[in-house]
Amino acid sequence: MQKIRKGDKVVVLAGKDKGRTGEVLKVMPKDDKAVVRGINVVRRHQRQTQTQEGGIVALDAPIHLSNLALADPKDGKPTRVGFEVKDGKKVRVAKRSGVTIDV
Repeated sequence: MQKIRKGDKVVVLAGKDKGRTGEVLKVMPKDDKAVVRGINVVRRHQRQTQTQEGGIVALDAPIHLSNLALADPKDGKPTRVGFEVKDGKKVRVAKRSGVTIDV
């Protein structure tokens, strides 16, 4: 089970977007990276095709998982993630407040 999953609210700990929060759109466990909405935005030149218009396009680039922390459900501050077994299921728990993350 991963500590950060698609749909989680995360806080950026390091880099040009330090302190900002966003939602995880995609996790790439093999590369230890994640794509977060509105974080690590890069501008790329796009060639025109039959279906897509050309120009400069803003894309969300992947960011390393070590630079992300889960936002605590109670106060939105960065927290570490632990695991507990509740009702026979393994669930993620915020270390900061003890709140269960998985519903």
